Formats: sequence, structure tokens, C-alpha cells
Amino acid sequence: MTENSGSQLDADTVRSTVAGLMPDLLAELEALVAIPSIAFPGFPSEPVHAMSEAVVELFRASGVEDVRLLEIPGGYPAVYADVPGPAGSPTVLLYAHYDVQPAPVEQGWDTDPWTATRKDDGRIYGRGAADDKSGLVIHAGTMRALAGRLPVGVRILVEGEEETISHLEEYVDANPELFACDAFVIADMGNQEVGRPALTTALRGDVSCTLRVRTLDHAVHSGLFGGAAPDALVALIHMLATLHDEEGNTIVPGATTGEWAGADFDEPAYRQSSGLLDGVDLVGSGTLASRLWSKPSATVIGIDAPSVHDASNVLIPEATAKVSMRIVPGADADHELEALIAHLRSVAPWNVIVEVEKIKVGWPFAVDMSGPAVRMASEALETAFGRPVEQIGSGGSIPLVATLKKAAPSAEVLLWGAEDLALARIHASNESVDPREIENMVVAQVLTLLGMGETR
Repeated sequence: MTENSGSQLDADTVRSTVAGLMPDLLAELEALVAIPSIAFPGFPSEPVHAMSEAVVELFRASGVEDVRLLEIPGGYPAVYADVPGPAGSPTVLLYAHYDVQPAPVEQGWDTDPWTATRKDDGRIYGRGAADDKSGLVIHAGTMRALAGRLPVGVRILVEGEEETISHLEEYVDANPELFACDAFVIADMGNQEVGRPALTTALRGDVSCTLRVRTLDHAVHSGLFGGAAPDALVALIHMLATLHDEEGNTIVPGATTGEWAGADFDEPAYRQSSGLLDGVDLVGSGTLASRLWSKPSATVIGIDAPSVHDASNVLIPEATAKVSMRIVPGADADHELEALIAHLRSVAPWNVIVEVEKIKVGWPFAVDMSGPAVRMASEALETAFGRPVEQIGSGGSIPLVATLKKAAPSAEVLLWGAEDLALARIHASNESVDPREIENMVVAQVLTLLGMGETR
């Protein structure tokens, strides 16, 4: 171990060093929020490319000289660097993503989503402030705090399409040597609440399909033909209603389910973060954590049918829905999608014509908690936050994690970040991040890399 790593004195030195870095890191976060790096089809590509270049400059300013863009066939570039460590030291890959969700006006933003805004509560508001541009500055802060004394080899991977259909997975499969490491550090998660440290130990996967129902050659008068000719939208509604029981549990036959063994999710925090309206019940049964992290959850995320504005008195000849199902850690994603499709076909009423198209197969992931890097990370979190660490899951998914794990099967995986579940509101209006979470996460990440350097 070097002179500047390991002991409580060293932890204090790390904390002081990181505190001195925070003003610049937060200023850079605010500049990154201003770039609308939406990688979804139909949005302009120029801001996404501008963001990729901004990330390169962020890491160059953090002492990473050989950082560069990886051109990803069919998609947006990734940012990559390979920084050697001391001889015989382990290699750690730091992952985040620079693309963000859209921020439409109808979401109900209180401030301009592309202008980082500091409010009286101390949080920084703006699209991507938490998900996942906070992860970028956590990694940048880590490299700055360790400048000149890097205890491990570091590879940096910043994705440009995590929020949409990623092309990076195929690139990783084709170039596994670029991503070989001893541990992946994924800074795209968060604690339940600010100041309450957690390691995420499981990610639900996500499978989806479109369901198209056809009944008539053309729309017909609902008075003349209604009551005998089937309406496609009614048939579609009938089918979608079978995805859940009366309590709201997803009941797709053959879908894998389980119970969560770690920390439960606090219901008041969940109600607040979800924006649940007063008097509205939660759905499902079992613990809240199980419902969110270890049971399947089917959602109808879109329907193509006439709008209320354009409605007329006709039977609908055709209607389409997009169905997404979050799947549990340990499940086979291909099997889960087939189970969903088989169920939807089996409940079609009145011999309507059903067409199903597979859209996405995103694999779930479960963390092996027995490795030394996980142990060091847990100790580092406790030191950084001054509180015991809990184990939580995530209902969200990062499909690339499973792909990275294939490239380095023996590597450990750490999932954490500054996106607190209670208030960050990722993907929603008024997304925000607490700077204290960023600071504590940089401290924890630096201490973890120092600890891993001791193992050489």
C-alpha cells in the first residue's frame, strides 16, 4: 500500500481532497445538463455528438490523456479510456452513460430541463442531472482525487445509448478484450434516501413486444354494426386486462417470480418519489421490495388507437399496444418474453387476428456479493456516509451489465450512484441530484480503488 491509502487518516485526506474538487465538478455537471443528449430516434443527433465530445474533454481535464471515442456501428459513439496501473494491480472498469431521457413540456417541469437550477433544498435540477450525468462527474472526481497515485488500472466506458436501444452490446461481444477487468463499477444507481448508503445487488430485466389486434376490414358505424361485429380496441383492452389480477399482481403464466431477501423499500418514500395521488392504493401483494425488485411487472407503455379528440361513432378495425414486462433477477429473458407472448395470444377473444412483434430482450442481473471488491465497496460506503450499508434492488435495468459480464466472467460488479430513489425523479419532470450524494460517492469510489490496490 502507498503512504496515502488505507487508514482512517487517509480516509480523512480523501474526504478533504474530494471536498476541494466539488465546486469544479458541480460546475461541469451544470454544463453537461445544458446539452440535450437524447439518443432516441427522431431527435437531433448533433447534441448527442456534442455530448460525447464534452465527455472526452471532461476526462481529459481529469488527467485521462488517452481518452477517445469508440465508433459504435449503427449507434452513437461510446467514450473509452485505458489507464494502466502499477505492475500487478487489478483493473477496474468505470461505467456511466451520457445520453438522457426526453423532457417534454407536458411532463410538467417547474424549470427549464436544460438549464441546471439550484434550489433552496440544495439539489441541482435538470434532465440528466442524476441519470446519469452525476455518474460522469463521480468518475471524473475519482480520477482527479487519485491523480498521480492511481492504485489500480482503470478503464473508462461511457455509453451513448443506454436509454434507448443500445448498439454497444454487439460491440462489446465483438471486442471483449477492451473490457476485460477485475471489477466493473457501474455509477448509474442510487440510495433509497440521501445519506443512506446502499449497494444495489439485483437488476430486473425488461422484455417488450407490440400486440396488434385486427377485426374488420374497415371502420363501420357503431350503431348499425355494434353488438355483433367485434371492436379491435375492445378486444385489445380485454387482452391487456388479463395481465394482472384484482390486486394488481402480474399473472403471466410461466413468468418467474420470487421474494426479496434484502432491505425493504420505505412506503412513505416510495409514495413521495412515485407521485402517487392522495387516496390511491398501491397495487400488488407481498413486501414493497418484492413487488419492485423480485416479481415481474407488466406495463402497457403505449396504445395506437383513435384519440378522444378525433373520435367518431365507429367500431375500431385495428388497435396496437406496446407491452413491457420487467423480469426478475435469475430469469431467462428469452423464456420470459415467450411466456408473455404466449399469454397474450391465448387470451385473444372472438378469434380476432393477433400479430405480435418482439421488440426487446433485456436480461436481468444478480450481483455475487461474496467477492473482495464488494466487501471493500461496502466498507468504503460506510466510511463515506458514516452509516451501515444496506442491500437493495432496482426495478430498472442496465442491459449492458450482463453483456460486460460475459466479456469478463470473473469480474465483480458494483452497482451504486447518486440517483436517490426518494427525490431524484429520474425519467420524470423535475429530475434532480443532491451534491452531497455525489461527494460521498466520489469518496467511496476512491476508497474502494485504494483498497483494491492493496490486494496486488
